[in-house]
Amino acid sequence: MIGLDTNVLIRYLVQDDEAQAETANHFIESKCSEECPGFINHIVLCEVCWVLATAYKQKRSDIANVIACLLQVRQLEIQEASVVWRALSDFRDSNADFSDHLIAHSNQLRGCVATVTFDKKAAKLLPMRNVADML
Repeated sequence: MIGLDTNVLIRYLVQDDEAQAETANHFIESKCSEECPGFINHIVLCEVCWVLATAYKQKRSDIANVIACLLQVRQLEIQEASVVWRALSDFRDSNADFSDHLIAHSNQLRGCVATVTFDKKAAKLLPMRNVADML
């Protein structure tokens, strides 16, 4: 298995830099397989969401569709895919960032009863809580 960094995945997804996109395409299509998938960790997923939203001005629904597609590609392995699916489901139904949902679900998987935050949008998510409310 070989890990994929955000910049390689972004070039593969958006095809905006011809030389880098060609290299990313060739690598992913020739080196990533069901037997030896490309690995995408949570940090890369969060960065992909951020880059698509900020640099490429993609809508939330489009970003959600990208994540869903990545989760279904057999040549890619997503870190804790079941947690990512839950975070994605919640992301589609809220106005909080994907990363907030992923943090909350990852922490919940580890046994956290809540995740405290100062982020007002995130604090509305279960199992997120405003840190002051937990004192």
